[in-house]
Amino acid sequence: MNEITEFIKKLPKAELHLHIEGSLEPELMFKLSERNKVTIPFKSVEEIRAAYEFDNLQSFLDIYYAGAAVLLKEEDFYDLTWEYLLRCKEDNVIHTEIFFDPQTHTDRGISFDTVINGIDKALKDGKEKLGISSKIILCFLRHLDEEAAFKTLEEAKPHLDKIVAVGLDSSEVGHPPSKFQKVFDKARELGLLTVAHAGEEGPPEYIWEALDLLKVSRIDHGVRSLEDEKLVQRLVEEKIPLTVCPLSNIKLCVFKEMKDHNYRELLNKGLVATINSDDPAYFGGYMNQNFTETALALELTKEELALSSKNAFNASFISDAEKKSFCDQVDAIL
Repeated sequence: MNEITEFIKKLPKAELHLHIEGSLEPELMFKLSERNKVTIPFKSVEEIRAAYEFDNLQSFLDIYYAGAAVLLKEEDFYDLTWEYLLRCKEDNVIHTEIFFDPQTHTDRGISFDTVINGIDKALKDGKEKLGISSKIILCFLRHLDEEAAFKTLEEAKPHLDKIVAVGLDSSEVGHPPSKFQKVFDKARELGLLTVAHAGEEGPPEYIWEALDLLKVSRIDHGVRSLEDEKLVQRLVEEKIPLTVCPLSNIKLCVFKEMKDHNYRELLNKGLVATINSDDPAYFGGYMNQNFTETALALELTKEELALSSKNAFNASFISDAEKKSFCDQVDAIL
């Protein structure tokens, strides 16, 4: 057992499914609430931690949006991102592509510039001081309308040099990808790549829509793809990556226990499956913990773990030369 844990620690990793707001640890939430004089409904760090318990996606989102209220200034977004990068360093994550939800902040009166500048500065420092490379993905909140997404895309225009892609997150059920087809068309016209959350709580049809209508490069989650054999065939043929988040899936009751997770089956079917942490402060673990708990419950081999890591590098939005260099590092460990 210990041998696998040690192997995971040494394994170079890329994280492709991480919501920066979801890395807000109780300690930082408490610190920022005091620094910014924002009242939160908790009297201690312990109380916040106890509240990080949910039974579905919606109950998680409720506290997630409440927690975001403490993020007001550029330095808050910097601190949030920097703390996440320190966790990356600890877990040997050498490349990360992070989501941010501008609407969560602009709807509270925080400017788009404040949010992205804080995140971007931290990522630049992460490259310089920690050697971690990174990309930023702007996510639209799918429970809001497409008009609101267009407004956000407009606000993003001065910052297109900082953003690699647009994505789609928040409550999946009842908000199919087709709802955002026009804004995704516009984003691609602006030179942005596209990804979308699909097939976590929503059905396989949502994955088809994300591929056909939003023209996505990868599917975030996608664990329900196995319910549709034709879909699996297509995902394999087109090498569409799935950014799977095992601990998140357990916490949000997509699977009852880790031993029930279909991650190994995804790999066995030849899908480009990857392991990620999603909202690690809320879902009980960063990258190494996701890798370790998945490996132990599903008895993954070192080869399967190395494949997961290489899948992530190959699925990332970096150059082919960088992909090769990172994958060579994985092979060296193996």
